[in-house]
Amino acid sequence: MATRIRILRRRPPADPEGMMSLAEHLAELRRRLIISILAVAAGGVIAFVFYESILTFFEHPYCQTIRPHACRLYVTGPLDPLSIRLKIAAYGGLVLALPVVLWELWRFITPGLNPKEKRYSVPFVLSSLVFFGLGGLVAWLTFPHALRFLSSIGGPTLSAIYSPVNYLRLIVLLMLVFGVAFEFPVVLVFLEVAGVVHPSVLVRWRRWAIVIIFAFAAVVTPSSDPFSMLAMAIPMVLFYEAAILVGKLLKR
Repeated sequence: MATRIRILRRRPPADPEGMMSLAEHLAELRRRLIISILAVAAGGVIAFVFYESILTFFEHPYCQTIRPHACRLYVTGPLDPLSIRLKIAAYGGLVLALPVVLWELWRFITPGLNPKEKRYSVPFVLSSLVFFGLGGLVAWLTFPHALRFLSSIGGPTLSAIYSPVNYLRLIVLLMLVFGVAFEFPVVLVFLEVAGVVHPSVLVRWRRWAIVIIFAFAAVVTPSSDPFSMLAMAIPMVLFYEAAILVGKLLKR
């Protein structure tokens, strides 16, 4: 009786170190980008549908400080309403899709990290999100005071009629700048963990750091008002002191 010998084709064994070729990296990057773009598009559609609710939310500081009885923003061109709705859809799409985008970025970076780097990266990513959201919240709470200051600095003879394009640009840019500035403690702690900066060096640089922080806040604050500048500079000084304390604890 003839014996049949079946030859099985086996796939080549996977690289135990998880190495990928350049083509595989590009294919993985393309897949992550496509998912992120689709998430942003889906978020943009949702923001486009709920445009009126989002606009009402952003109008609240304006209605609270400038025109409490006749809360309206005025357009100056026939294409402005469409432009405003598309911008809100774009901004809203980015915000709504941010968890998906960060998750896809994390999934793309994770295979190249060793277990120790993964253990450190998770707290840094989570703390970055928390501090960015905290910065946006502080900007939102500070904005009515900044708006009141800006509307009164020109004197009582000026009557404010705001364009929604300029108004939304200012408030979104202010929240973005505050969010980025509040990443300051995450960067300092990362430098301490990486061994680039020692806590004792931060202690020696404390006076110069405070001066630089206030100068930085005065330059990058989009509204250029003292309330926003102090709302950014004072927490950054506190973050600097907290980073020194965290660095000392990590060294122990």
